[in-house]
Amino acid sequence: MPVCPANRFVACALAVLTSALTAVGQTLRLPPRPADAPTGRAFAESAKALDREAREQRIVADVLRGNVPDFLRQLLPVTMAKTVGGVRHRLTVFVTPDYLAVGSNEDYLLTPLTPAAAQRIADATDCTLPTPRLVDAIHAIAALRLAPQPIPPSKEMVTLPVFMRHNELVGEQRKAALVVHPLGTLVAGHKKDLVLTPQLIAKPGKVAIYGWHRTNGVPIQPLYLGHADSWVDYSHGVRLIHRTAKLDGEDKAVAELLADAQLHVMLSDEGPVPRAGDLQSPPISSDASGRSLQAVGTGVWQPKPSAGEQEMEFRLAPDVRVLLNAPLMKSPVNPKPVHLIVYALPNGNTIEQTIGKPFRPGDDWHFNIQHIGAQTRWLRGNETNATLVIAYLEAAGLSWPAWKRQHGPDQLPGYVERLVAVFPNQPVTLTLTGHSGGGSFIFGYLDAQERIPASVGRIAFLDSNYGYDSAKRHAEKLLAWLQDSPRNHLCVLAYQDSNALLNGKTFVSEAGGTWGRSQAMKADLAKSLPFESATKDGLQTHTALAGRVKFLLKENPERKILHTVQVERNGFIHSILTGTPAEGHDYEYLGERAYDGFIQP
Repeated sequence: MPVCPANRFVACALAVLTSALTAVGQTLRLPPRPADAPTGRAFAESAKALDREAREQRIVADVLRGNVPDFLRQLLPVTMAKTVGGVRHRLTVFVTPDYLAVGSNEDYLLTPLTPAAAQRIADATDCTLPTPRLVDAIHAIAALRLAPQPIPPSKEMVTLPVFMRHNELVGEQRKAALVVHPLGTLVAGHKKDLVLTPQLIAKPGKVAIYGWHRTNGVPIQPLYLGHADSWVDYSHGVRLIHRTAKLDGEDKAVAELLADAQLHVMLSDEGPVPRAGDLQSPPISSDASGRSLQAVGTGVWQPKPSAGEQEMEFRLAPDVRVLLNAPLMKSPVNPKPVHLIVYALPNGNTIEQTIGKPFRPGDDWHFNIQHIGAQTRWLRGNETNATLVIAYLEAAGLSWPAWKRQHGPDQLPGYVERLVAVFPNQPVTLTLTGHSGGGSFIFGYLDAQERIPASVGRIAFLDSNYGYDSAKRHAEKLLAWLQDSPRNHLCVLAYQDSNALLNGKTFVSEAGGTWGRSQAMKADLAKSLPFESATKDGLQTHTALAGRVKFLLKENPERKILHTVQVERNGFIHSILTGTPAEGHDYEYLGERAYDGFIQP
């Protein structure tokens, strides 16, 4: 949608409007738009051949990395008044000026989405979706009301080319009004809204749509729940509502208002409305093994007082299980920033096996080869300036490489953003790490983005960089990220697996194992970074950027399999502490387990 300002007056008016609203409104919780982000037209061209699922993964990933026009970021106030129980209340909610879009101010694409994808973005941006009553209120107060532009129904109405065609129709309307109504003006009428309604409780698995108001205020689309929640066509729009409103001048959570037995009438004509995630989640089902699957969404913290911890389990997708583990909070308000470690599981290991437990005769050996739970507890004693939280990510089939071959990498940045969104009121620094096949998750995360986000502070490969590929610009992206901030660290642990023997035979090539991939990665980085190298007791250490980059490569003259030993022998601890003052204090990499006293049942 090319919507270039027609003259300097328009640009000035937009700047003045944005400046005035910044003092009183809310903003979307999104990173700045990347310099290399595609415009709306370029994005549409690159994604128009994708199926719905892949297209939505691309849209969500682009939005959450910041490819959103600047004018959409400043939310606008919509104020309503109503007498409830004999008391006159005044409520102000903060809404996006237009429907969700990808691209720039000059060229953007309005992006219809399914309710699940829309809710992912809402969760990550501190927002929710509107109710029909709120859609009416927005249209009533909108400074610019566009007449609906229907396209005759067809089987193509659910495809991106038709989305683009409707985008052009609306774009012509929008350009015609720019002088009087610059970008950032509240505009309505050109899309149907995805809405929240208590009717979704009786009709799970449906999408609720409402609106597309004519300029006289009468909606074309009454509230409708006839489509499955996988349905999305060109007429749908996603209007985001900040989850914090002002009720009689005081901050109030929109979700609390919607659920309140009396005050819900401020926002809903249909009775109280449950939490948005409960309405939008798909029904519970089972995987191939018959295990019950939790609904996609965010779970609830469950305390583990004996361990001094709390845990939350949910699914990022039906085939991606997550367990978050955090210290048990003494107060609901946590003043510290969050250090969130995203740990992608190794091939063949469950979350429970990765966490570990006291090992007894007859136990599955997987419970005794990582002990990431105990190593995390040990680390918490060394990190006092942040709350250390770990997210264990388990893919269906217990293999991230197999999962990525099936789905591709595009949704992985969105998954990470969903994890960050669990901590909406605190700054979050990310560590991306994983053992064995978990490295496939990390490289997929890199492949899906032009640049590694600034929120990532450390990347650690625990004998897991099999997927390193210079042709995929892995070294280029890592180098740019390392140069972006002196706080960013890279750690690589590997051993000489090319000469290790299994049943008397080698099992990886010189180039294909982590030994070969680590040598290739280091060589590529060494083209721009000077390394210092040393060898002690068969452990090669290659260091750059004053310790912020560290390769620890274990020689293997006895031809053993040391794949899990590197992790078990304090490897996870070491990967988190390299390049910090705590590196090597009270533990030794490849030494005796320093964390034995922290193993919990």
